[in-house]
Amino acid sequence: MFRNHAHAVAAVLALLLAACSEGDPHDAKAVRGATPAILVTVVTPKPETVTIADELPGRVAAFRTAEIRPQVGGIIQKRLFEQGAEVRAEQELFQINAEPFKAEVDSAAAALQRAEAGLVRAQAKFDRARQLIETKAISRDAYDDAVADLAQTKANVAEATAALQRRRLDLDFATVRAPISGRIGQALVSEGALVSASGANALALIQQIDQVYVDVRQPASQIDVIRELAEAGRLEDASKIPVTIIGASGKPYPITGRALFYDISVDPGTGNVTVRVEVPNPDRLLLPGMYVRARLPRGMRQDVLLLPQEAVVRDPTGRPQLVIVSEDKIATRQDIELGETVGRRVIVTSGLKGGETIVVQGQERVQDGATVDAVPFVLSTPAKN
Repeated sequence: MFRNHAHAVAAVLALLLAACSEGDPHDAKAVRGATPAILVTVVTPKPETVTIADELPGRVAAFRTAEIRPQVGGIIQKRLFEQGAEVRAEQELFQINAEPFKAEVDSAAAALQRAEAGLVRAQAKFDRARQLIETKAISRDAYDDAVADLAQTKANVAEATAALQRRRLDLDFATVRAPISGRIGQALVSEGALVSASGANALALIQQIDQVYVDVRQPASQIDVIRELAEAGRLEDASKIPVTIIGASGKPYPITGRALFYDISVDPGTGNVTVRVEVPNPDRLLLPGMYVRARLPRGMRQDVLLLPQEAVVRDPTGRPQLVIVSEDKIATRQDIELGETVGRRVIVTSGLKGGETIVVQGQERVQDGATVDAVPFVLSTPAKN
């Protein structure tokens, strides 16, 4: 009897399901509505303007670099700066023994006095000769000799004056000064060292780092892409967009730079070109030789739709799709085409008009025609180390 009762219940259920499938469609919706809605998170993209950028490796270089070299030879007597400190232009750095140069200045000054004394004597002879030639008391040859002697002594005075100036310059060069302002490194020579103007080694190195360069290497093929996009009107002038500098920890520095120029030659080994970026560095956060990364802009895109990368799903052939939620909370899949990635979001180039409700999380549980319960998607921030 129990077995007969079970068969009767199954038959009744089969009749009810058949009636729902062949009868009023509203009854079918009622049965579907009895299924719990799938909880998903959604976003509604709107057109916006974004910066398209490439994150590329770069190396910091000083804005200006000066090697401190002696212009005269001698023994280093004193170091006049603190190693690693900021120095200003014309600040005294080293003192070379100046006594030999002082003696040469005195000798040149004495030679100038002799030349000036000879000029006085030659001028007097010339004045007498000019008076006598008028009365024909002397010959023309004697007068010409007086003129030549005066010219020769004037030349001697000029030569002695120049020699004295040179010796004074050598005396001044005995004090080695900073040619530029910046931060000076370690002293490469010590007191008592013998240096010469023709020596190969520098005394110290000064680097101006209140602003620096970041040399970034970019694939040469990217330049053609930038040119094509610019000609098509899809990009604006990239030189007006700031360049973000990122440290080794992945955290951006609180300073931005600007691209100055592309190198005119391509590295045949790597196929890259160098882009020089000028970056203000008032706090000396960037030091020469540091490796950093730079978000180098390729331009700006106007009125584009961006979605979180996790909103994109793939069909069995690998084609990108989105799960779109209608006003009555019914989910359907939509084929799209993707463009560049901007941060953690991706540009949708076709397949959307804007204003649609897009599923970001939970779409793997959603089939076409399924009912969903949508809540707003919140972009999470990465946890700090």
